[in-house]
Amino acid sequence: MGIITILWEKWAEFKRDFYKITIAAMISPLMYLVIFGMGIQTTSHGEPYLNFLIPGIVAMSSMTGSFSAVAQNMSVQRLYEKALDQVMVSPTPLWQFILGQIIGGSLRGLYAGTIILLLTMPIHTGLIFNGWSFLIMFLNGTVFSTMALVLSFLAKSYTDAPRFTSYIITPMSFLCNTFFSTDQMPGGFRQVVSALPLSQASDMIRSISTGVAPDISGYFILLAYLVVFSAIAVVFIYKKKNL
Repeated sequence: MGIITILWEKWAEFKRDFYKITIAAMISPLMYLVIFGMGIQTTSHGEPYLNFLIPGIVAMSSMTGSFSAVAQNMSVQRLYEKALDQVMVSPTPLWQFILGQIIGGSLRGLYAGTIILLLTMPIHTGLIFNGWSFLIMFLNGTVFSTMALVLSFLAKSYTDAPRFTSYIITPMSFLCNTFFSTDQMPGGFRQVVSALPLSQASDMIRSISTGVAPDISGYFILLAYLVVFSAIAVVFIYKKKNL
């Protein structure tokens, strides 16, 4: 029941701010598509650049949608509304609270990625998006929802959430296999960036879009990030409960 309660809260928030959430999920990706995809007429890996760009934008949208849905909301609830303190003393198991936040955030990311797919459908690029694409978007969303949950525990003030976005999400948005391939990066730096979750999600969605089965190692890498950040989140929240 705890998970359902958290998801119901996320659903109520989504319905209340539907237009704001939808427009926010559209503006930046659309600007990237217009400026980079249509404004820069070039090719990548023998394909039109737009075919390379769209899967990366989809993965990026699932990342930003999931992260923003959890980071800012949790920071406010913890620091100002003290809602987390109420959860601590409630009969709701803390693992259910954590899981509800992660699922709710990842669903928001999945919604953001789906919007981009719908917006790009009239372009007729010939790209393929199927159930595996949505699974990767959801899995990518769980990773960044969990990361946002961890960072929200580290936030000292409401302004820390935008800072985390600037320090972590923005660099990943531009570097992680979205606007250009990590193959073009210098050795050493390339391996580090390629191992980041967004790079893996972008690469897998891009492989599916061209009709090629993605490397199965990408799933394990995303799951590894999910396990690590989930464990950190559990440690933080149970440590706070036992203070």
